[in-house]
Amino acid sequence: MNRRQLFAFVGAMIASLLLTIGLPLLAASASTVVAQSNTSLLVSTAASLKDAMEEVKGNYQKSNPGVSINYNFGASGALMQQIHQGAPADILISAGKNQVDSLEQSGKLVAGTRSILVKNRLVLIVPKSTVGVTSFFNLTKDNIKKIAIGEPRSVPAGEYAEQVLQKLGIFNQVKPKFVYGNNVRQVLAAVEAGNADAGLVYRTDAKISHKVKTVVAADEKYHLPIVYPMAVLKQSKKVAAAKEFLNYLSSEPAQAVFKKYGFILP
Repeated sequence: MNRRQLFAFVGAMIASLLLTIGLPLLAASASTVVAQSNTSLLVSTAASLKDAMEEVKGNYQKSNPGVSINYNFGASGALMQQIHQGAPADILISAGKNQVDSLEQSGKLVAGTRSILVKNRLVLIVPKSTVGVTSFFNLTKDNIKKIAIGEPRSVPAGEYAEQVLQKLGIFNQVKPKFVYGNNVRQVLAAVEAGNADAGLVYRTDAKISHKVKTVVAADEKYHLPIVYPMAVLKQSKKVAAAKEFLNYLSSEPAQAVFKKYGFILP
């Protein structure tokens, strides 16, 4: 073997060795990229946000195709209990501050991620064909036999409803007429179906329905502020991705969607 052949042989051996070592590294690198670009987030969120959150999800995933957003809609109190009991979730968005306060006091929130997403108003609704109901005081009349509200222990809208009726001095008169919903959308559905003669829901719920009409909005001084706090949960395995999604929810494009559905921007 002459000198030129020797150099060629050694060069071929080195190239072969580098290729053998490099392939697993490339494969590992490609695997890491795939893992990072296929993130799935579970967001536990108040049922009253459903329509707006679905639209926000579509918009977000168009510009972030590697992130899958999944929702668990329900009553804020029920969602809080699920998280306390260890149910999986990356983010919580509640329709009241008490639920997020409870999780924060238990050390379950990622520090610095809590903020207010939107605000809302509480309104009295009746079926579209109803006449003669013009104020909360009409709820005491005999023709109003069933009033739908959220279960106050788990549904913030129900808690706000009780506060309003107590401030107006008619709570004891109308309480026997209450039919309870497990979330605010169940309250809306009861009035839509004619299973309740009136109901107390958020303004945004009334806005999406063609089967009910809004009688009056409750004076805000009669109930606690209706705010929607959100935060990343410490149990999340994808904190960075969860923070990015929360940042998007506070961005102009997302806030425009919430405004379209009748929410009040913070």
